[in-house]
Amino acid sequence: MSEQLNEQELVKHIASETNADEQLIKLVLKHEAAFINDAKEDKNGEVEIDGDELVDYVLSRPDVKSNELVVESILDAEMDYLMDKGIAGYVD
Repeated sequence: MSEQLNEQELVKHIASETNADEQLIKLVLKHEAAFINDAKEDKNGEVEIDGDELVDYVLSRPDVKSNELVVESILDAEMDYLMDKGIAGYVD
């Protein structure tokens, strides 16, 4: 990573973009990290994440009391933040 991720700043950014509760945001991000960490690398050492599968995974966690639209908006706001910081991007 080119820049150290400031989790508190990230959560505040997502909250301001989505009006979601900070506890829910942290929970969604925690489950997202678990999903990504369990994903398999391809032969190039890269991990491809399907957004729909990620949302379904997060919503399947028993402690997540939310809906698809809110979870998607949290993940979209996170990706916007990470792209603005130069930490992540999309692969075509």
